[in-house]
Amino acid sequence: MELSENDLAAYLAEHPDFFERHAELLASVQLQSPHGNRAVSLQERQIEMLRDKMRALEHRLAELMRNAADNEVLSARLLAWARALLLRHEPQELAGALVDELRSGFDLPLAALRIWNVRPEYASLEAAAPVGEDIPVLANSLSQPFCGANAGFEAARWLASPPQSLALVALRAHAQAPSFGLLVLGSPQADRFTADMGTEFLARVGEVASAALLRLVEPR
Repeated sequence: MELSENDLAAYLAEHPDFFERHAELLASVQLQSPHGNRAVSLQERQIEMLRDKMRALEHRLAELMRNAADNEVLSARLLAWARALLLRHEPQELAGALVDELRSGFDLPLAALRIWNVRPEYASLEAAAPVGEDIPVLANSLSQPFCGANAGFEAARWLASPPQSLALVALRAHAQAPSFGLLVLGSPQADRFTADMGTEFLARVGEVASAALLRLVEPR
């Protein structure tokens, strides 16, 4: 009866004491090293495999530490931005301050905001400028922030210069409420806002912005 590789592998898995009973094989079996054209013993090959796994784990740990540091920086910036909004006592200053603080605090030179259903006393604000009929429809369709290339969005024209990529964040009182505004963030870099990037942080930005600007719009 001829054993297949799978049969042999299954046997060794079921009998881990095999190499204890045949210890001489550990030294006599020669394998090709993945790090050069030389033969190594089974024991050396196992050590090399463990080293490769350790290197992979070290790289993964370094990546996690970088992500943690980046998240800490973003959290600090978000807190500073929210604090700046809380320090604004005049409602008519909120929309302008919100955008200005985003630009400076998050290195986003391209940022703009529009809100609708505005209370009469705030109708003259730049953020209350009229928008096309498609804008509220678009905002209402966004269950989460949109990130991607600028495909000729009307909202991109609110920015100081045409962006290569942008993020669109709908503003609403709560998750099920209709939108009352749209925040647009743009970048001259095509890879700043991409379709495959996470949007959780932008969602938090939208929640803070919505809470701050609710006092400017008519209640529903």
